[in-house]
Amino acid sequence: MNARGNIVNKDEEKTEVLNAFFASFFNSQTGYSQDSQTPVVEDREGEQNKILVIQEEAVNDLLWQLDTYMSMGPDGIQPRVLRELVEELAKPPSIIC
Repeated sequence: MNARGNIVNKDEEKTEVLNAFFASFFNSQTGYSQDSQTPVVEDREGEQNKILVIQEEAVNDLLWQLDTYMSMGPDGIQPRVLRELVEELAKPPSIIC
């Protein structure tokens, strides 16, 4: 579901909803600002549709910056668990996206 509560069916829409969720979380909890260019996203120009590339190293860095003393988020996962499993969790977003 998107921010307005509508169900999204297209892959592009699902990707945008997922990206918005992660962007809002990481931008409010870390030193990355929405206005600056972050190492998470890279555009490959010259192709018909631009491809969003999530870099494993950037996800790794963001997970390491989590405050382990914060309470769990809406996903029910403690930040401490995410930080302890950073090596295992950094790769899947780069594969999926």
